[in-house]
Amino acid sequence: MIMKWTVAIALAVLTGISAAGQNTSSQESRKAALEKEIAILNKQLNENSRKSQTALANLTLLQKKVSTRRKLLSESELEIANISNRIRAKEDSLKKMQARLDTMSLFYNRLVKSAYKNRDSKVWFLYILASQNMGQAYRRFGYLKNLSGNLNNQAIKLREARQEVEKQKDELEAMKSQAIALRSQRQSDLKTLQSEESDSQKLISTLQRDRKQYQNQLAQKRKQVEALNREIQRIIQEAMRKAEAASKGKTGGTSTAKKGSTTTTKKDEIDYTLAKSFESNKGRLPWPADGPVVEAYGQHPHPVYKTVMMPFNYGWTIALDPGTSVKAVFDGVVSQVIVQPGFNQCVLVQHGNYFTFYCKLTGVSVRAGDKVKTGQVLGKVDTIAGETQLHFQLWQGRTPQNPQSWLRR
Repeated sequence: MIMKWTVAIALAVLTGISAAGQNTSSQESRKAALEKEIAILNKQLNENSRKSQTALANLTLLQKKVSTRRKLLSESELEIANISNRIRAKEDSLKKMQARLDTMSLFYNRLVKSAYKNRDSKVWFLYILASQNMGQAYRRFGYLKNLSGNLNNQAIKLREARQEVEKQKDELEAMKSQAIALRSQRQSDLKTLQSEESDSQKLISTLQRDRKQYQNQLAQKRKQVEALNREIQRIIQEAMRKAEAASKGKTGGTSTAKKGSTTTTKKDEIDYTLAKSFESNKGRLPWPADGPVVEAYGQHPHPVYKTVMMPFNYGWTIALDPGTSVKAVFDGVVSQVIVQPGFNQCVLVQHGNYFTFYCKLTGVSVRAGDKVKTGQVLGKVDTIAGETQLHFQLWQGRTPQNPQSWLRR
């Protein structure tokens, strides 16, 4: 019976641990990712010069950091609530364990007292002689023979149960200390958030005072973005035109156009097997580099002048640590490597009728025509005008795609 109680105590402990294990692990992963994003944003803000022309860039980074900090606080609140629930569950479990332990101790003490009262060997001998038959006498003899051993075994079980209770008490104290530390960290994060929001308001005031200057800078940025988008569209149009011409040539029994025109060959044909493989990985593609998205896909209002729209973003802008390697998100062929004002080097990789673009690079390590594998380094992110950010785009044929739908979460 004592053994059953010991097993029950162990099951109670394991059930509590299992219930919270996965939850805690998931929360820790989310917190670590958010803390990493904040670290990257902090580094960029610290490295940016404090000149007036970087105010908008700093505001974008700072607002992203504020948003990330709020998420981190939400995760901290969830973690505090989770550990509070675990503490309550642990306290309830300990109460039940202690009650079982008290019962075990009482039962064991009775066994010891009984054995003590009947310690006289004459009594044991009479107990055996009083048996009704030989079978019963044999069983009584076996019982008396093993009584000492059984008592020792039960004593061991009782001691193990007591040790487990003490272990759980220590774990409970550790959890309470962790909860205190989490609440303290949350208060510190709240103060940091208030400071960051104050800095954000100061930058907004700076931008509002010098509206004309920043509108001119915005106009220059718009020209650079539009020039990049036109160049990307031109390259895609050319690749698709060649592919369509190659397909027609193949159907017509020839792959060469008239003299003086562009020659289409098999290399221009679209690799639809590769395209299908690329498409089957939608939502699971690896990121080109690990960092926070500071500008998402689409067109967004200016962070200060709400009636002014920022240039349409056909991809993602990802903040990175200086020198971070940028990698191909899937197997493909390097279509072109170009240099674009405001974006430095850009690598364009074709995956059948899909295209991925990696801009704001330096030290590019591939050339047009190179075959690349998933995860292969294309170059390193460059720092341009105080910003260390990768600009990434993904297109399906002539249609731009939101990377959020394609890259793994």
